[in-house]
Amino acid sequence: MTQILPSLAELEEHARVEPAFAAWQQGYGPLQHSSQTQAGVFRLAHQLVQAGLQPDLASVYRLLSALDRLTAAGLWLVVHMTYARRVRLDGASLEADDFKAWPEGHTGGALNMVPAYAGYLALNALSGETRGWLMGQGHCVAAIDALNLLTGNQQPEQALTYPCDEDGINRLLEDFYGYRQAADGRPAAPLGSHVTPHTAGGIAEGGYLGFAELQYAHLPLPGETLVAFLSDGAAEEQRGGDWMPRWWRAEDCGAALPVMIANGRRIEQRTELGTSEGLAGFKQHLRHCGFDPIAFDGRDPAAFACTLWEMQQRLGRRVTELERGILHYPLPIPYGIAETVKGFGFYGAGSNAAHNLPLPGNPHTDVGARALFNQHAAPLWVSPDELAAARALFATLRQGRPLERDNPLATRNPPIPALPPLHYLDLSERCSPMKALDRFFVDLVQANPQLRPRVGNPDELASNRLGGVLKALRHRACQPESELEAVDGKIITALNEEAVVSACLANRGGLNLVASYEAFCVKMLGAVRQALIFARQQKEVGRPAGWLGWPLVASSHTWENGKNQQSHQDTTFCEALLGEMGDMVRVIFPADHHSLLAVLPSIYRARGQLTCMVVPKRERPVLFDQIQAEQLARDGALVVDEVAGVDAVLLIANGSYQLAEMRRAAERLRAAGKAYRLVYLQEPGRFRAPRDRWEEEALADADLRARLFPDGLERRVLLTHMRPEVARGHLWPILPDARKSVVMGYRNRGGTLDEAGMLFANQASWAHVVQACAGLLGLPLGGLLSEDEVAAVAGKGDPAALR
Repeated sequence: MTQILPSLAELEEHARVEPAFAAWQQGYGPLQHSSQTQAGVFRLAHQLVQAGLQPDLASVYRLLSALDRLTAAGLWLVVHMTYARRVRLDGASLEADDFKAWPEGHTGGALNMVPAYAGYLALNALSGETRGWLMGQGHCVAAIDALNLLTGNQQPEQALTYPCDEDGINRLLEDFYGYRQAADGRPAAPLGSHVTPHTAGGIAEGGYLGFAELQYAHLPLPGETLVAFLSDGAAEEQRGGDWMPRWWRAEDCGAALPVMIANGRRIEQRTELGTSEGLAGFKQHLRHCGFDPIAFDGRDPAAFACTLWEMQQRLGRRVTELERGILHYPLPIPYGIAETVKGFGFYGAGSNAAHNLPLPGNPHTDVGARALFNQHAAPLWVSPDELAAARALFATLRQGRPLERDNPLATRNPPIPALPPLHYLDLSERCSPMKALDRFFVDLVQANPQLRPRVGNPDELASNRLGGVLKALRHRACQPESELEAVDGKIITALNEEAVVSACLANRGGLNLVASYEAFCVKMLGAVRQALIFARQQKEVGRPAGWLGWPLVASSHTWENGKNQQSHQDTTFCEALLGEMGDMVRVIFPADHHSLLAVLPSIYRARGQLTCMVVPKRERPVLFDQIQAEQLARDGALVVDEVAGVDAVLLIANGSYQLAEMRRAAERLRAAGKAYRLVYLQEPGRFRAPRDRWEEEALADADLRARLFPDGLERRVLLTHMRPEVARGHLWPILPDARKSVVMGYRNRGGTLDEAGMLFANQASWAHVVQACAGLLGLPLGGLLSEDEVAAVAGKGDPAALR
């Protein structure tokens, strides 16, 4: 399309011949239109008409005039959500009793998001395309909920609770930070302080600033468009978002349009981007990273609509130039910078106070604060007739187009993948369990070309025994240096765990795999937990997430990483995820090739569920046949060995190396004529106590638990991969009597040691298991261990005696 760059004189002439343009030029209340924005609107209108998306220029200008009123009403409603119990639709001043006794809200950021989200809605209306949206600063949700109410873009429960009338708006105000609870303790209102599944079109809570920056480029599939609203504070502090041009590919990514709200404030101090020098430096930094920064007036919703349109057009032109061989990756990705002040449109704009409660006092009790509220809310008021006309115009333009709540990213539901054959081995073989995952994932990707693959890799795939994945899918690189790199590679590699896991968390329409050293997985926790929480809430409101499950693999794990120092020996990741809801994340400890292989189909056929797998990368014996492996996958635990008799000890192993130690301990018990049962606990979370009805559905039933862990076997020893205190806390249903049970595992001891050294340092060797059994049975240890072994266990001999 031809670029039209009108001069001021041409804009004046256009206003003379186009009354609708002149009417829009007048703005509304604090919403005023700069000459730069006027030129952008002139260009946008002509391009929309040329493209056949609008019948004439006047139609565009009328919608933008309605946009001004809708935006003003959104600003007005946001400040009422913070401070007021009720609205006066006639614009009359509020009295003391009209205000909340305890106001609350992230007011400044929400005010800044009103023109942003309103501009997004307007561009969708004008272009006939329902784009997705993502908001990194989820605490600004009041803007979204306010505008969704005004435009009728709501989930059914919100539409029922908050219709666009006085009663509905007042109920919205009462529910915003109203803290009402349902009988089960959950929030009673379909509303939150951050984005929730009740927020129409929302796909992430946005409670952790910085993760939207890491995910937006990977979210849209080809043919889709995503608008990502980002925080200047997060952009200033979160590395990884500035790498997005390195990862974005037109061949497997939809259009991603990042817009940073540059309001210049954190919670209680100015950002560096709040200075002209800092903003200029940030633009230079963006260019260096491969972005194409576009600064615009962040106070004007029309400027958002124009800039988003221009960003999408620029990106499209660059893809065309890429296809013609004019450009190469990385493409200059347009990056909008919305320059504004924190809390624009209300008292306290530009100050630290704008972040939360901008007024100097509570209007409910403070006369001065009440006067300031009424004074600054008045210019934002829109008469009911004007507002109704604006809403009707938006509704008319929406006909035949999905609501924003139903954008493709918010309704992601890919088909269940075709599963490849499982390749079981002979029981005589030894191999790395990771080899099972390696072959399976390559075969899975080949069998499902319609599902976009992503591999998140912060380490060495070859070191983690994923050489087949590396060879087949290759590192993504703009300038490949070897046969293991490719421009279209599917492996996102960076020494930033948050960035690589975010690439897979965002790939909700495809197949994913993340593998890292166990100790380094801890850096992924915040991003993973945010995804789990949102998916759980989706389930609870009756709209469960549709994305396909996938594994987070913690390999090179604590017990086999003794060649490194203790920083590489950390069981926190699986322990933390065991604390999340068991129906949303499984925590699995495959002991061998077969037990890992058998569980993979259920992982990749699940929806809205992640799996943490703690997997040894070194060669391990194949212990379980196919039937046993499938039973482990189904039940989560399996009886491995048993010697019947009086006073039998129940031995429970959790982890591959732990099973090996338990088997050796069992041999000593057998040799001494002692009875025992040895159970391998592959999925400990299946045997916890349920915390609600959804989790209960994912747990082992009472009959299975009784068959595996019969009440008659009171003396119990658990040897776990994890810290013993964590395991005992979660597994109290199968460790009911603390006086008759011993739990051993990682005791925060380590260093440069081998596997046997790590086990001994943590008092978690086979001999320590025998010692625990002797204590429970009241037997002398000398009857089960040699003199040298007894000395070693007592810490007075040579640990080598136990090898």
